Amino acid sequence: MGDDATDPATEAFLAHRNLLFTVAYEVLGSAADSEDVLQETWLQWIKADQGQVRDQRAFLVRITTRQALNRLRTIKRQREAYVGSWLPEPLLTTPDVAQDTELAESVSMALMLVLETLSPTERAVFVLREAFDISYDEIAEAVDKSPAAVRQIAHRARQHVEARRPRRVVSSNESQAVLESFHRAVETGDSHALLEVLAPEVVLMSDGGGIKHAALRPVTGADRVARMFAGGIGKVEATITTEPTAINGNPALLVRMDGELDGVMALSVQDARITGLYYVRNPEKLSHLTSATPLTLR
Repeated sequence: MGDDATDPATEAFLAHRNLLFTVAYEVLGSAADSEDVLQETWLQWIKADQGQVRDQRAFLVRITTRQALNRLRTIKRQREAYVGSWLPEPLLTTPDVAQDTELAESVSMALMLVLETLSPTERAVFVLREAFDISYDEIAEAVDKSPAAVRQIAHRARQHVEARRPRRVVSSNESQAVLESFHRAVETGDSHALLEVLAPEVVLMSDGGGIKHAALRPVTGADRVARMFAGGIGKVEATITTEPTAINGNPALLVRMDGELDGVMALSVQDARITGLYYVRNPEKLSHLTSATPLTLR
């Protein structure tokens, strides 16, 4: 992205890069695609007449959104042919993301799976309005719709998401306590403790991408999920270790088999119990787990 770090265009782009990545990621659910979108945004940005840009942040967000929408329309078709459950690409995140409850919820596996049920335009409008508090006029420019149409789309998307999103935002302290209980139960193989920490309606989704073994459909109910742990993870002929971490600003376990990273299991917590488990094993989705990805809504 250029060698001259003092160039004003470069400085402006780098100043907003974390925001732009977060926008792209919330629209796409894929870090790899988001990085490609940022590259495309950069190429358009350096071609722009900087003297005509009144608001650099708005201009960059607009380019990023358009690029992300184009990419989303393409990968939506690809995801329809995905083997088994598709889960967002997990990101290792810094403690400040978990402490920012608004940000942590906006990039959580649970909410991003809800966003997958929206149309590309609905998703972009919802993300820009609800997560980033961008004005309807600015969103209209980004998605090539009238402000009136954007208001209608935002209202429809909000109703759809509210009917399916978690009931309340959970504090990082509550999530951490649940993670610790879950970790102990998994490490000790204590099925009773596992049932205690799982909500009766818990759902386990696993994503192997057709490369690694994973349940093709979600597993629902505490008893069934507990049996999956006992009959699946508990009987693998390998040394399994788990390590608490934060993925997408939410509690998770890194899972290793014989010391090698096998995947990551993210948690969704409500009322001090786990309502969702999201196990990403697809090796093509594990590249952002070695170093933390900075995210921001501002």
